Amino acid sequence: METVSQNACFGGTQGVYTHKSDACGCDMTFGLFLPEDAQEGPVPVLWYLSGLTCTHENAMVKAGAQGWAAEQGIALVFPDTSPRGDDVANDDAYDLGQGAGFYVNATQEPWTPHFRMWDYLADELPALLGREFALDMDRQAITGHSMGGHGALTLAMSLPGRFRSVSAFSPICNPTGGDWGRKQFAAYLGGDEATWAAHDASLLMGERGFDGPVLVDTGTSDQFLDLLRPETLAQAMAARRQEGTFRMQKGYDHSYFFISTFMEDHVTFHAEALYAE
Repeated sequence: METVSQNACFGGTQGVYTHKSDACGCDMTFGLFLPEDAQEGPVPVLWYLSGLTCTHENAMVKAGAQGWAAEQGIALVFPDTSPRGDDVANDDAYDLGQGAGFYVNATQEPWTPHFRMWDYLADELPALLGREFALDMDRQAITGHSMGGHGALTLAMSLPGRFRSVSAFSPICNPTGGDWGRKQFAAYLGGDEATWAAHDASLLMGERGFDGPVLVDTGTSDQFLDLLRPETLAQAMAARRQEGTFRMQKGYDHSYFFISTFMEDHVTFHAEALYAE
């Protein structure tokens, strides 16, 4: 692992690091905010998964999470959204290929060699973080935006006991039923739609739910509402009687202005779960 940069931030350190990933077969970059409390011992960790076209940097710079995390003594992890490099498959479309990993393990060419973001986030990166930094990996929570909201919800529901809480900003809720999902799943996972269900938050919510609290925020003026399909997740949560809160925020869109407005709510929500006995 190599250190790209480290900056003082709200009494702690905002770092950027690269490492060789066995899961993705290339160098991967991630951001990690460590609060001042990490100097005294391991701290809880909140994962933030970003959306289409983003790198590790977008939320790290724009989401306004570090100040709230510093108050709560929580670390923040900002992974990249896909493998990258000259030898990594790509596509001219913004919503496929590099920057659009959709947090799945690809089974189809040309994506199979590198696009294994599920293994990277479920196994490889957590193991690296636990070895190298003062993090309490028994106290983890996860959030994300758009494609990253999809990733956060599906990882949380598929890894019981891993995360104490899950939240999402404008998540892609039903990728098997919309163009933000069907296109990518067909490319990465193949034509057998039965294999897609494991990566659909609304279907997973209906099938198994989450063993902890859920918080979802979406703007009523989100320009991608038809692609996000929030009603499917709301209906699944209600039918499941899932512990959680689903909010449609009047006038807000899909931007980081929306995310930063409600970031305090989300960090506080996760802090309550992470510090609960």
